[in-house]
Amino acid sequence: MWLPILGLILGISLGLLTDFRIPGEYSNYLSIAILAALDTLLGGIRAHLQNMYDEMVFVSGFFFNIILAASLAFLGVHLGVDLYLVAIFAFGVRLFQNIAVIRRIIIANWTESRQKLKKS
Repeated sequence: MWLPILGLILGISLGLLTDFRIPGEYSNYLSIAILAALDTLLGGIRAHLQNMYDEMVFVSGFFFNIILAASLAFLGVHLGVDLYLVAIFAFGVRLFQNIAVIRRIIIANWTESRQKLKKS
């Protein structure tokens, strides 16, 4: 569970401390990469809360999602079609599904712990 959080903290820190600028023509690729990374991060948190977390699945999913999304955007640019929107839609849906499951798990755990305290 520490790997996703460490990666998020490291990425935000590097982003804030450097003066690195991404050219405008790469903005579609970057937006998809960020969504893919967030999807993988929330999927890792969800898997941890469900006691199904596997570090190898997390790392491979992270890189596979980013490569797949960037490939879709690249193909779309060369075909003249906004295929990056497909990736944005897919990752957006998965992102909200993971957030919903995480919220339900946290609420269930909180409710369960409150009921245990009342019984004590």
